Amino acid sequence: MIPELGYFSLTLAMVLCVLLFIFPLWGAHTGNLRLMRAAPSLAVGQFIFVLLSFAALIYASVTDDFTVAYVAYHSSSTLPWYYKITSTWGGHEGAILLWLVMQAGWTAAVALMSKSLPWPLRARVLGVLGFLAVGFMLYTLLMSSPFERLLPYFPVEGRDLNPLLQDPGMIIHPPLLYMGYVGLSVSFSFAIAALLTGQLDNLWAKWSRPWTMAAWGFLTLGITIGSWWAYAELGWGGWWFWDPVENASLMPWLVATALLHSLATTEKRGIFKSWTVLLAIAAFSLSLLGTFIVRSGIIVSVHAFASDPDRGMFILAFLAIVVGGGLLLYALRAGQVQSEGRYSLFSREVALWLNNILLVVATLIVLLGTLLPMVHKELGLGSISIGEPFFNQMFSYLIVPFALLLGAAPLLRWKQNKFSQVARKYGLGLVLTLIVTPVWLYSSFDNVSALTLLATGLGVWVLIMSAQDLLLKVSQASSVATGIKRLGLSYWAMLLGHVGLALVVISVTLTSAYSTERDVRVEPGEQVALGGYEFRFDGVKAIRGPNYSGHAGVVTVFDGDEVEAVLHAEKRRYDIGMQFMTEAAVDPGFTRDLYLALGEQLSGNAWSLRLYHKPYVRVMWLGGILISLAGFVVLFDRRYRRRVRKEGQS
Repeated sequence: MIPELGYFSLTLAMVLCVLLFIFPLWGAHTGNLRLMRAAPSLAVGQFIFVLLSFAALIYASVTDDFTVAYVAYHSSSTLPWYYKITSTWGGHEGAILLWLVMQAGWTAAVALMSKSLPWPLRARVLGVLGFLAVGFMLYTLLMSSPFERLLPYFPVEGRDLNPLLQDPGMIIHPPLLYMGYVGLSVSFSFAIAALLTGQLDNLWAKWSRPWTMAAWGFLTLGITIGSWWAYAELGWGGWWFWDPVENASLMPWLVATALLHSLATTEKRGIFKSWTVLLAIAAFSLSLLGTFIVRSGIIVSVHAFASDPDRGMFILAFLAIVVGGGLLLYALRAGQVQSEGRYSLFSREVALWLNNILLVVATLIVLLGTLLPMVHKELGLGSISIGEPFFNQMFSYLIVPFALLLGAAPLLRWKQNKFSQVARKYGLGLVLTLIVTPVWLYSSFDNVSALTLLATGLGVWVLIMSAQDLLLKVSQASSVATGIKRLGLSYWAMLLGHVGLALVVISVTLTSAYSTERDVRVEPGEQVALGGYEFRFDGVKAIRGPNYSGHAGVVTVFDGDEVEAVLHAEKRRYDIGMQFMTEAAVDPGFTRDLYLALGEQLSGNAWSLRLYHKPYVRVMWLGGILISLAGFVVLFDRRYRRRVRKEGQS
């Protein structure tokens, strides 16, 4: 009965979505305020019914209702309760339902928190969000329902959740990622609404910016958690493999980053309006493209969910409608937009524009490297591989100008600057970078290549210039406390983002250059050296979990005569699917990770063991967290909210 109520709730939500799509848009077109005023109630009602539907699926999973096909295929009675909840988005149908929950939640939030917007703009934004919800609702009800029954014949036990997904990272990674994906639909809706009204002024940019910041923050955090999850779970010690599904999340993030900078310029200076709208359309379009890549079955990946070509065609058709319609409207209206501000070549506006260009070029590189092998194969031209070396090389070319701009831009003023006014500041930062970087590297590592020195120096440059800019701004006030108080949260958000990215650059460089690994055959009592540590293999012990059994290799790590850590690297066999999984053991540290993965048993008591020493890898995730915080900090800027509210009422 509960699953039927879930499907019925989803059907009612679909009806409300159709009304949300039609009523406010028609009301805005005809000037009917009554129809426009109906939009918030429809949005909240849609969210309530979608949430009830999702709760019904969770209930079916937690109560082991194997008459529901989705529960039978993606859960089991032996799963811990928290993984039973996780299983509701561990498969294709449940993941789409989670998308709908996020979509409805963002729509309800816009409806409740945009009361100061003029009704025509507010109604059009909600109408566009309603249209997007209709597409995914149709897809779920017609082709991807998680409530299908297996009556009268159903299994007494489920197939279990994919062992790869039985990890704490799976609990939080997909919801965060979807919050980012779907949140970009709000930016898209504001852009389309502005095009429909023909009023591409500063107001829509000011209202769109906090929503975009929030979505970007969630997307950043989701990608960061996903990177950590892959590192800890897959057993190969990597953190980014340029997998097509990983790329699917990176592309909208790159464009959304460009969008944030462009929105700031449009808001403050009234320029780049057409470009900002195009970025808003592109960011959400790439989110939909990522959904198509993951769920169409055209790729093989540990992250991919579906292999049904009909589902892929539906998503592709919906993608064509959304992207094609948005670009057509943009082509019709963008030519009417005039920029208001003026600026010189040596200004913050130009720095932000160059920043946008580099981010878009990076996106095109990822798009080409991701789609070209698929297109090549579908055209019958054979299989080609574009892997990690291609992406690493192309990004190494882009990171140099990007990092230089990132460090220089905060010191530039709007409109125009005199080079003599900032040259001394740049010179000081450059000198400090040229001193700090080699001193640090040569004192920490034996061999330092020119490429490592350059890449690390870029990260250090951004850190030093960010610190210098902060000190200059604080020193201009009568006291340090006054100077800090004068800095708005928007500034702190920018500082966090730049520092976080600098840490990512430094971490990626040092981890790539100085990681070491060994594959060894060891017997109990045998020791192996790596990275200045001694690893003693103490043998294996049997382990038993709620739905698996296996062995754990016990390894004692010595730093000289001191015991640094005792690690347990596991090899699990899950009871129901008889699938084997490697659970790596990690001893984390700020300056290094010690990473172990247990291999197969060899002759006698010997086992294969893979050892990694990875310097500064954890700094990368610290940087990712700081970047994501930048997206949330600005939301608490009261001065910003008051300014937007005042202008919305005027």
